[in-house]
Amino acid sequence: MKKMRLIVMTVAATLLLLSLHTLKEGWPQRSAQTFSKATIQQGASGKDVVELQGRLRFLGFYEGKIDGQFGPKTKNSVTWFQWKFGMKSDGVVGPKTKLKLWEATKSWKPTAADVPGGQSAPARSGGSGSGGSGGSSSSSAGSAMDKSNKLGLTANDIKIMANAVYGEARGEPYEGQVAVAAVILNRLRSPEFPNSISGVIFQNRAFTAVADGQIWLTPNERAKQAVQDAIGGWDPSDGCLYYFNPVTATSKWIWSRPQVKTIGKHIFCM
Repeated sequence: MKKMRLIVMTVAATLLLLSLHTLKEGWPQRSAQTFSKATIQQGASGKDVVELQGRLRFLGFYEGKIDGQFGPKTKNSVTWFQWKFGMKSDGVVGPKTKLKLWEATKSWKPTAADVPGGQSAPARSGGSGSGGSGGSSSSSAGSAMDKSNKLGLTANDIKIMANAVYGEARGEPYEGQVAVAAVILNRLRSPEFPNSISGVIFQNRAFTAVADGQIWLTPNERAKQAVQDAIGGWDPSDGCLYYFNPVTATSKWIWSRPQVKTIGKHIFCM
């Protein structure tokens, strides 16, 4: 009798463990209904990346073309999504990120725009402030959008620029904030730097706000307007590619750069 009870208890315990294991492993299986089991990260390509871009664009985190190529823009969008959903913001799409993305986009269905070569989604306005020092009129805002189109900037590019300006210079005078945005654009145009906004901003050791996480703070209208004014053609830095705070700068190299002007606490240099 005791032996029979032991067998029954063993079987019951085994079934319970199997059930718990199934529940625990169920979440990656649900995401596997669409994504493969492979980890998706920068440099990857193929169907997983196409779906990743489509779902991120459905949520408004990705504004680029659906091309199936996991480049800097896609990584930036993944990092932004992970941060917004309280996850580790490393830009690597593993099981947890896949599940969270799947849960957030259950109503998503691929359209013609979600296949390589399809039309990209209409760019959303990056927002503009009203009034304030250096504020632009509606005509100048329109001019800024025209310039952004000529530069090939997406709504997501403009958003992450506002994040960078806010993280780097929110305590600076308005002119200094526009100058920071102008430096980003000057780097975009320079052959010495990456040829995308996200590439410029997330280049290794390029901006303190990226290193300390302040890049993910929500920018205010002032920072957004500073970006629009820089896109519109205002460059208070006079073409500079670098800037630094002399109080906190520890790099001997940055001190060797030709200095052009000081705005607020930042020295702008070539």
